[in-house]
Amino acid sequence: MPLIRGIIVLVETLVLGTQSLLHSAQVAAAEEVGEKIPAALLWGTVAVSLALGVALFFMVPLFATRYLIEPYINSALLSVVLEGLIRIGIFIAYLKVISFIPDIKRVFAYHGAEHKVVNAYEAGVPLEVESVKNYSTAHARCGTAFLFIVLIIAIFIFALVGQPALWIRILSRIALIPAIAVISYEIMKFGAAHANNPIVRILLAPGLLLQSITTREPDDSQIETAISALSEAIKIDRATDASPST
Repeated sequence: MPLIRGIIVLVETLVLGTQSLLHSAQVAAAEEVGEKIPAALLWGTVAVSLALGVALFFMVPLFATRYLIEPYINSALLSVVLEGLIRIGIFIAYLKVISFIPDIKRVFAYHGAEHKVVNAYEAGVPLEVESVKNYSTAHARCGTAFLFIVLIIAIFIFALVGQPALWIRILSRIALIPAIAVISYEIMKFGAAHANNPIVRILLAPGLLLQSITTREPDDSQIETAISALSEAIKIDRATDASPST
């Protein structure tokens, strides 16, 4: 079933992504200070980051709408829509602010390199720096596009909750995140598979446009790194497919 598939893929992606981030942090710490960071501290940082993310992108819009807007309107639907627009505004502002941080600029350049290489691979061209350079830094299956879809779908899902007591709305904003993520994943997957459809392209445009913030034109060394990473991933994937099942 599509939704079950979405749950499995999202959990797998979250686990692998977290493990990769923790590994990167350990490597960076070993290079800078010569010792590893305690695992408990790393996982604590992940937990705090997730909590802050939920607070910034879900609780702040909710409380802002509840106390600054709802006293002046009488529509539950309008309240949810305005909450969603505040959430989107915070998200875009957050991306824009962090894009000025030097280290993040470098990360965004690697992000652009990743997209160029994936676009080249999907086009069937040789994975060489000169050929990869010609491809776009935007991609329909990007995490940035996924998060934008999440923010849009959240408006529709939270509209179904209505305008109950504040504590119920707080719980709903947290409890419904997995459902919103799964639905958004399926929409992104469908959109990427039909990206050549003119109507779908229009719907994908905002997510692709946001990638102008989260990606930058990479240099040759960053493209080479992305090529190496994708080539290794392809080898692992093929080896896994070739392994006899037990």
